[in-house]
Amino acid sequence: MSNYRFNDLKDKVCVITGGAGVLGKAMCEALAVNGVKLAILDINLESATAVANEISSQYNTVAVGIEANVLEKVSLEAAAAQIKAELGAIDILINGAGGNSPAATSKLEMLDENNLDQLEDSFYGLSMDGFDKVFALNFKGTLLPSMVFTKDMLDKKDGVVINISSMNAYRPLTKIPAYSAAKASINNFTEWLSVHLARTGIRVNAIAPGFFLTNQNRFLLTDEKTGELTDRGHKIIANTPMGKFGKPEDLQGTLLFLLSEASAFITGITIPVDGGFNAYSGV
Repeated sequence: MSNYRFNDLKDKVCVITGGAGVLGKAMCEALAVNGVKLAILDINLESATAVANEISSQYNTVAVGIEANVLEKVSLEAAAAQIKAELGAIDILINGAGGNSPAATSKLEMLDENNLDQLEDSFYGLSMDGFDKVFALNFKGTLLPSMVFTKDMLDKKDGVVINISSMNAYRPLTKIPAYSAAKASINNFTEWLSVHLARTGIRVNAIAPGFFLTNQNRFLLTDEKTGELTDRGHKIIANTPMGKFGKPEDLQGTLLFLLSEASAFITGITIPVDGGFNAYSGV
């Protein structure tokens, strides 16, 4: 845990979707250190409550776990009412829910003359149901919470939204077209919403993590049996100038900066946190 201090965040109320995940929990810890009151949303109430209890105990701050489905507006509205009753009006929204799925992942990286008989393992064999679910989780799962949880900010004429993008938004990776397309849409939506809300006092920015090992991508980057890097994992490390995966804590400084008054004149940007991946041409 990096002990960054931003005193202007104390007693703010933050909603974080996907807060029970690996990266979500790290963001919660950074906020808790700074006295932020946390509403940790997850589709799994048990997971959200467990993280909230751990955060409350370790950092002596207020944190509650709340069940919510980011793809259902009614579910989010019920969560908003609960948050307002238990914590007060919302100041901060972090759209952390997202992820990929094997159902939206092709087995082949590229087609060539040697594998044209394997179309089912390529783009042509992708499950539309899987594609739709991944795209919806990442894009619609950012759009709907933004509709619901920023209304308190309108009343206050003050607030911050942080969307979680990905380096896939800049350089789409092979095998994962749904996730790449959805994250590209997050960058565009961040810019659009920042302009739409610019005169309301609400700022909207995004963070684009590079490669962090999470529950969603572990199946692609490490061998389930041995724990060793897959060929794909080795490729990623070779193309990350710092030569390593990011740690969840590596997101904390950027997050706190974008939430604080230190970035009061910044809106509509996406900041890569990627170990140099986006800057590297491969040679």
